[in-house]
Amino acid sequence: MLATSTRPHVAGPNGRATYHTVTALKRWSCDDKELPPVSDIRAIHVFDFDNTLFASPLPNKQIWNSATLGQLGSPDMFVNGGWWHDANILSATGEGIDKEEKRAWEGWWNEHIVSLVELSMEQKDAISVLLTGRGESNFSDLIKRIARSKKLNFDMVCLKPATGPAGQRFKNTMDFKQELLKDIVYTYKDAEEIRIYEDRVKHTKGFRDFFFEFNRDLMAGKTQPSRKPIIAEVIQVAENATQLDPVAEIAEIQKLINAHNIQIKAGNAPPGTIPYQIKKTVFYTGYMIPANMTERLSSLVNLPANAPKDDIRYLANSILITPKPCPKSILDKVGGIGAKVKWKVTGVSCFENKLWAARVEPVPKSTKFYSENPIPTVVLAIRKNGRPADAARIVNWHPVPESQAFEFDSVVGEKQMLRIEEEQAGESEYESYFPNKSNRKERRSHDPNDRHGGAHHGNGRGRDDHRQNAYRGGNRDRGRGGNRNPSYGARGGQRGGYRGDRGGGNRGRGRGGGGNGPSQYRSLDDPNNGQSGHDGPDAFY
Repeated sequence: MLATSTRPHVAGPNGRATYHTVTALKRWSCDDKELPPVSDIRAIHVFDFDNTLFASPLPNKQIWNSATLGQLGSPDMFVNGGWWHDANILSATGEGIDKEEKRAWEGWWNEHIVSLVELSMEQKDAISVLLTGRGESNFSDLIKRIARSKKLNFDMVCLKPATGPAGQRFKNTMDFKQELLKDIVYTYKDAEEIRIYEDRVKHTKGFRDFFFEFNRDLMAGKTQPSRKPIIAEVIQVAENATQLDPVAEIAEIQKLINAHNIQIKAGNAPPGTIPYQIKKTVFYTGYMIPANMTERLSSLVNLPANAPKDDIRYLANSILITPKPCPKSILDKVGGIGAKVKWKVTGVSCFENKLWAARVEPVPKSTKFYSENPIPTVVLAIRKNGRPADAARIVNWHPVPESQAFEFDSVVGEKQMLRIEEEQAGESEYESYFPNKSNRKERRSHDPNDRHGGAHHGNGRGRDDHRQNAYRGGNRDRGRGGNRNPSYGARGGQRGGYRGDRGGGNRGRGRGGGGNGPSQYRSLDDPNNGQSGHDGPDAFY
């Protein structure tokens, strides 16, 4: 027979007394497992799931703009919840649940924390608890499958229920976790210590503050007298997060949006709920330079003596074709997305000691190309107050020795990010590129159907005057050469993002696999995508 404590705690909801027994405590767990007797337990070990024990994927900030990262983390944007409320997203980790379950999600664990769980399982006087703020109704089966695949046998697997066993309602994840921990500590009244492993700094502090006040109230005699103060240790764990494969991530978010929009059309959504659509923001179209060449090109930067290195941002990742989306007429002339062009460095220059650039020419010189800049240019680096557009103002170039006349390949692509916005009836694909609706009339002048369309550049010339010189071959008088065959693809980059009420992070391993996605997302595979770390105008180069 299980030993129990039957002394009532002061109050539950509606003033009802709450009795702390292992039978009552078991109602918090999603696992139908008998709990150890109260008299056997001297230690309580609690493990967070996401990014503490398991490397849960985060929204990829190389794919989504900052506003969308916040939207994805919100539980209120979509009818069925967001990133942390849709089990399909967690199921898509790695190569998907069907393959990953068989190999126990190998490579997706914090193995140090796994070893601590295993030690806890072997410790006879300890109770082990898996504790996560993910919703019980959506995630209990999936998270139990993930844990069991690794042969992790917790005494309790606790996810956030809609209401607690005593009718509790929870304002947030921390409110839920503290209520549960209180029940565990009161039930296992002889436990002398509790250890909590947590990756979120905010939650670590919340737990420490909670147990400080908990022990203070016990010592003051304000709460259950049979419980002695407990030694509480909250261990801050380095966040262990990854991303989904970029194509899989976009596909899962599209499914989430589709389900949301279907609920609206069926009349099952709350009043005022709006339909959404994935749209892309194109910052510029250019000849993208591979990452292995960026470092060599950056070596051409000759900084002045004692220049603060923190003020310098290295780029060296593209040659501008057009700012913003490229009209189809121009895109066709350069061979389309994926076309390859080879270049050679012919000179370098520094503009006002705040921008460093390399002048390049195609190889062979007769190759057809297009650039909105008067001279095809690679912006190598800029100071904090520098603007990449100033490259168009450079007049004096210094020849480079043969040892620095680097030759390199490039691929026509777009620097773009995706965003989620309200679905607009009658909106053309080209109009959808621009988040700022008020500027769309002006931007329609760039529409490929507008014969005078085209993007302005930074040197102040009129569009028509500039256009005479921009499209050319080896010199300004002749346009030669042919189109290139599209060939493009490589993996996307690093992680980052937001999770519910947590802040984003900068760590991660980018576990997502390769592969070519839908054509409209081709440039997500650009190895230089997001290299500058910005999603504003300074990222144009």
